[in-house]
Amino acid sequence: MDFSSLISTPLGYIVPFLGVMTFIVFFHELGHFMVARWCGVKVEAFSIGFGREIFGWHDKHGTRWKIAWLPLGGYVKFAGDENAASMPSAEAAKADDDGNFHTKPLWARALIVAAGPVANFILAIVIFAATFMFIGVPVSEPVVDSVMPASAAAEAGIKPGDRIVAIGGEKINSFMDLRRIVSMNAGERLKVTVLRDGRKESFFVTPKVREVPDGLGGKVKVGMLGVSHNVARDFRYERKGPIEALGLGVQHTWRIITGTVHFLKKLVVGQGDAGQLAGPLTIAQVTSKAASVSFMALVQLAAVLSVSIGFVNLLPIPMLDGGHLLYYLIEAVRGKPLGQSAQELGFKVGLALVLSLMVAATLNDVLRLFSS
Repeated sequence: MDFSSLISTPLGYIVPFLGVMTFIVFFHELGHFMVARWCGVKVEAFSIGFGREIFGWHDKHGTRWKIAWLPLGGYVKFAGDENAASMPSAEAAKADDDGNFHTKPLWARALIVAAGPVANFILAIVIFAATFMFIGVPVSEPVVDSVMPASAAAEAGIKPGDRIVAIGGEKINSFMDLRRIVSMNAGERLKVTVLRDGRKESFFVTPKVREVPDGLGGKVKVGMLGVSHNVARDFRYERKGPIEALGLGVQHTWRIITGTVHFLKKLVVGQGDAGQLAGPLTIAQVTSKAASVSFMALVQLAAVLSVSIGFVNLLPIPMLDGGHLLYYLIEAVRGKPLGQSAQELGFKVGLALVLSLMVAATLNDVLRLFSS
């Protein structure tokens, strides 16, 4: 069986998905682990996956490193933790133990908790930077070849031959930049600046909402400007030096974060489409498709997913890292931590929210599969 035929099998979906998720989870937990060690916290367990242990070993510091049966996630368990979600036990929180996580200063606990998502962002930045150094940044001149009649661009006054230099306050270096910004801003008024006959001119344009296939059996709503460019004519990769590549890696990571915030904001105010939420089945499909293209495509997807997982973990939901940081903020304001019962209630509410989101996303996955 060749590689392409293997990808089309159930194993071809599972193996890339689990490989990518394990890679990302490992770096997330490694962030918690390294900063905890630096702060003098005793780490009792470092687990990839949940549930019963498949195999593991102890290091010289007494930490149990293990692989568990349910591979969707992982955790680091500190001295004083009641469970994998780092809830404090009633006894341990009062214990006089230098290695106890819950008796450490507030700043140390906050650093340890924030280290997981930060590790995800650093991983993504490094992957993107390496890609820009060794492969390059895809570039195609942002020049309009044609304008569709009755399109948003035609209504705004954009003409063939215009070179788009900025849109929505962001500089445009490539036609791909234009596509990215327009697709994310369906129905929103944007200022576009073009270079026409050597002079800069500005217009206001509102990308029209269009439903297009997402390649996975479903549809996604995107913004359409109604301009075209023969990308194949001048498409190229431009390799960057280490410093510029690193800067672009930070910029690319930040764009993913702001794009996610933008989507969530629209979802909250009722302008977004909850059907675009993706669960594990869709992510498995996407990783399988990336693996079928190339190993580098799979690594780049891992970077995007790493940013997403880091961001989601920073949401102020009890049970997630952001929930713990919210507790620490309350502790800083009150001068003392929340009581055990309040933390346990928050944990239950957070668990319900996370499970609800997972059910909604998985339902979307199932509907996509049936529609395809």
